[in-house]
Amino acid sequence: MRPPERNEELALAIDNLGSEGQGIGRHEGFAVFVPFALPGERVRARVIKPGKSFAVAKLTEILEKSPERAEPPCPAFGRCGGCTLMHLSYAAQLEYKRHEVENALRRIGGFADVPVKPAIGMDEPLRYRNKASFPFGTEDGTARFGFFAPRSHRLVALDSCPIQQGALVDCAKAVRKWANACEIPVYDETTGKGALRHIVARSDKAGEVMAVVVTNGPLPHKGELIAALREGVPGIASILHNRNDKNTNAIFGGRFETLWGKDQLEETICGLRFDVSAASFLQINPEQTEKLYREVEALLPEGLGNVADVFCGAGTITLLAAKKAKRAVGIECVPEAVADAARNAEKNGVANARFICGDAAAELPRLVSSGFSPDAVILDPPRKGCDPAVLDAVVASGAPRVVYVSCDPATLARDCKRLREGGYELRSVQPVDMFPQTAHVECVVLMSRAN
Repeated sequence: MRPPERNEELALAIDNLGSEGQGIGRHEGFAVFVPFALPGERVRARVIKPGKSFAVAKLTEILEKSPERAEPPCPAFGRCGGCTLMHLSYAAQLEYKRHEVENALRRIGGFADVPVKPAIGMDEPLRYRNKASFPFGTEDGTARFGFFAPRSHRLVALDSCPIQQGALVDCAKAVRKWANACEIPVYDETTGKGALRHIVARSDKAGEVMAVVVTNGPLPHKGELIAALREGVPGIASILHNRNDKNTNAIFGGRFETLWGKDQLEETICGLRFDVSAASFLQINPEQTEKLYREVEALLPEGLGNVADVFCGAGTITLLAAKKAKRAVGIECVPEAVADAARNAEKNGVANARFICGDAAAELPRLVSSGFSPDAVILDPPRKGCDPAVLDAVVASGAPRVVYVSCDPATLARDCKRLREGGYELRSVQPVDMFPQTAHVECVVLMSRAN
């Protein structure tokens, strides 16, 4: 088996898609990843990154086209690092995501019989994002906004984005207009100089919009900024400034100031109302969030005693679980999120939910040792999955059922394997397409005690 060399031109038959949506072909038995190529296609590709176990190549020509190939509705597709599957029909995207979950559970988790249901999709898989973070850069001496190219901090300037709600792009355009009119210098990551870094915008179901302008140092020309956003964004209800003086990839610094309008928006999820501040985490697809949370609710039978919601964030799932249980306890390590969760419980009149601020690996065992015996444990960790100590604590709790909400099939499979070793069986797997046009997929899994 000869590995291909840099700049070598290859003719490849694409037979699969990788975990990031890249086409996979083989050259003399050697795996070659080709972004934007699709299964069933024959392509020409030039090797740009040879390696010992695989190579990456750039698509140069499609010799035979897949019937599932679609025309991307975005002129920046392929240059911008946001979407990776916009060239694939939506029905095929859903099947790809179902297969990715199934494949991870088989390959990483070691599950022979995987009960993966068809992925729950959207009727209209565009304009779904209700939150956007646009970095700024300079092009031809003028301020521009956009997204970074894949695996780089090179700005791809945009004037539109078909997966964002229109008002979010309006916010970016208004800030761009203000920056150029007032000659606001754009932040340069290399030198650490300049003021304007990001515009972060979000909207709620009522159509109200929050705009957060992030700068390095003080915010100049505040009055002009407020006027530009109020004029350019129908539905603007909240204008904030965030100051981030650190040379970091993090978008926000620690200081927020409300310049005009509300401090927060209000979102409704499954009939519950939640205050949403600039730093709050909520799922970015409101239609699919409802479907995801309804799947979680359906796995919690009526009449439960205690429920533990681990990695509870602002308490969205905890409050839904409280409707099915005598007592629900949320555990979260971010103090601001715990404070939001407590306020949200009060706002919705939920008296049987309480929240603990701390590391789940320490707090869940402590909770159990205090006499809290959970009938169900809900896990909704970040992409990296659960610390082994958290999974060990779940097993030690004796909870009859575990509902696991995941945004990464690989870490989901790894953690389910550990739970199986602790005496749980995989009962159901429901993918939910929270991020159409990308390779990401959300999943709700039920595991229960083998006996």
